[in-house]
Amino acid sequence: MNKDFKSQNFIYIKKIKVIFIVVILILVFLLGRIACLQFINGNYLKELAYQQQAINQIISPKRGSIYDSTGQVLASSVSVDTITINPEKIKDSSNDKEKTQILKEKVAKAFSDIFQIDYNETLKKVNSNAQVETIVRKVEQDKIEELRNWMEKNKISVGINIDEDSKRYYPFGTLLSQVLGSCGSDNQGLAGIEYTWNSTLSGTPGKIVSSKSARQEEIPNTEETYIAAENGSDITLTIDLKIQSIVEKYLKQAVEHNECENGGSCIVMNPKTGDILAMATYPNYDLNQPFTPNATVAKTYDSLSSEDKSKAIYRMWSSKSVSELYEPGSVFKVITAAAALEENITGTDIANDFNCKAFEHIIDTDIKCWSFPSAHGTQTLREALENSCNPAFIQLGSRIGTPTLYRYYKAFGFFDKTGISLPGEANSLFIEEDSVKPVERATMSFGQRFNITPIQMITAVSAIANNGILMRPRIVKSTTNTDTGAITTIEPEEVRPVISSETANKVKSMMQSVVVNGSGSRGAVTGYTVGGKTGTSEPRSGREEIDGYVASFVAISPVEDTQVVLLLTLYKPPKENNQGGQVAAPAVSQMLTEILPYLEIPYDDSAYDDSNLIMVPDIRNKTITEAEKILKDAGFVTKISTSNNKNSTMVTDQVPKPGVSLLKNSIIMLYDQNIRTSTTVPDLTGKSVAAATAELRNANLNINIDGSGLVVSQDTPKGTKVDAGTVINVILRTSTTAGSH
Repeated sequence: MNKDFKSQNFIYIKKIKVIFIVVILILVFLLGRIACLQFINGNYLKELAYQQQAINQIISPKRGSIYDSTGQVLASSVSVDTITINPEKIKDSSNDKEKTQILKEKVAKAFSDIFQIDYNETLKKVNSNAQVETIVRKVEQDKIEELRNWMEKNKISVGINIDEDSKRYYPFGTLLSQVLGSCGSDNQGLAGIEYTWNSTLSGTPGKIVSSKSARQEEIPNTEETYIAAENGSDITLTIDLKIQSIVEKYLKQAVEHNECENGGSCIVMNPKTGDILAMATYPNYDLNQPFTPNATVAKTYDSLSSEDKSKAIYRMWSSKSVSELYEPGSVFKVITAAAALEENITGTDIANDFNCKAFEHIIDTDIKCWSFPSAHGTQTLREALENSCNPAFIQLGSRIGTPTLYRYYKAFGFFDKTGISLPGEANSLFIEEDSVKPVERATMSFGQRFNITPIQMITAVSAIANNGILMRPRIVKSTTNTDTGAITTIEPEEVRPVISSETANKVKSMMQSVVVNGSGSRGAVTGYTVGGKTGTSEPRSGREEIDGYVASFVAISPVEDTQVVLLLTLYKPPKENNQGGQVAAPAVSQMLTEILPYLEIPYDDSAYDDSNLIMVPDIRNKTITEAEKILKDAGFVTKISTSNNKNSTMVTDQVPKPGVSLLKNSIIMLYDQNIRTSTTVPDLTGKSVAAATAELRNANLNINIDGSGLVVSQDTPKGTKVDAGTVINVILRTSTTAGSH
């Protein structure tokens, strides 16, 4: 009885306890796992199950169209197709691997031939293990028909999918390219209006939801959920296609004729509403092939790195009017003049108010007038603006003072973006007010050593033209919901009054004098009142070869009740021919000559009365300097090409001859030797008086008018070579088409 007693029951009880504890732990683990799946990962797993069990067929919305202000379609979406394949379904019916491979090669060859794509790349897709491969996007219907015929001929009905899609189409190609922008392969906007207004244009996709089995096949007779797509809205711009076409035609001519290396830009604005009637950049590009370099970019494109190629394309897409800064030059003098008049610092016609000695000495710096070494002498403010005299405006800026100048710069909107609905708008670069010294103030007074955008410049000038009221530029006029037809109008927005209407009228009057008597005479349009200001800004020291000069001209018309403001900017014209009055003003005259009649702004027939004719004086055997003064005082424009000293060289001949009666601002050619300048007579038939006069002026010819209406004949046939300055006699008659002018 002294031996230990061991019972088998004790061993069993211990085993049962261990098993019980293990079971409890397993149950706790399972409950924890269930709780985790249910409460922590429940939503994720539910979504995952939905994705595995549901078929979502996306219904693409139709992208909205873009129209000009007259209802012309500028951008629309056309039906195209996208070709995709299911590689695993492209196989021989016998399932023979060798025959299947031959079939795949045959399919790849067909794709390559029909769509002009790389065979090897296509074969890789046909041989891939992916469920779906995209072969080609945005295919036109003729190619689709060719593919269908091939499939029918080769008895292929599965594995090749033809899915309906849409492609953006721009019917006018390069027209308005930097404003409209374009779309990528996914129909998303890349630049311009297409980018800024992408959410409005693109709409919201719809979808069809149905169930699928574990084998990824649709389960028949299951309930489908249909969510309709919301189509994109249409957009109507303030742009007028006719005015845009006119502007682009003459902008291209101005850039190419004047050999402007860095291109040009032009904006036309209605100052009363802020509406942009035209906005152009040249060189432009083809909207239907946005990734194809234009002729300018193509010159160096192949030598660029991939990164630089992308940058070059993006620059090609950008609008100089909105995205590129420049020094405005003397165009800015109208802002300085407006500030001075509003502050009652000076008047328009105070005799001897300013004195130009051909330069202005500021501290230790001599700032030259453009006319150096010639001086303008004593001048009124009007005469200073006519002469575009830098010293006069330096003196005026000193009188105004930096704080007041900066207050007006802010009021005119130069310190802020305009808010125009286009991407990439740049903002100005000014010196901080506290850092402005006398030299900086002097250069700013005549428009140099700060940077603004053309859209800021024309918006400020439009405030003057609009009786002193600054308007926000508007380029989108309205949007239209294509599903409901509801139209949402974007109303013109007044920003603030800047100057009084009295001051505005004074500045407009001086701008008219610039065109009638001053440096902007080549911007005149016969039969219309035009105000303007020339601009020629110098590049910063050290950047002459990169930036070059900028020549510009801003015009308002009619002066009394301004309907149009136009700013033309030409970048890097040749050094020997870079004045805004020489290269920009004539192109502006050409543009306005067609724009003003198109807008049905009446022209003044009284401008052609005999009482307005001036007899050409005899200036032969006088020095060139004397002759130019006599003719200018009489109201004529003189032209002479000579390298001799004008103060001592005598005029040997003139065209036209003395005694001829011509309109004011007619051209008199002066010669100091027997070498003549010839020009070609243009075709004037069917043109209005204004159009014929402007076209002859741009060819350095004069006009003599008989009758009214449209030109029915001219005494010198088109294409004839004549001396520059020759008078062309035209006969006009009233016709039914004349009423539109």
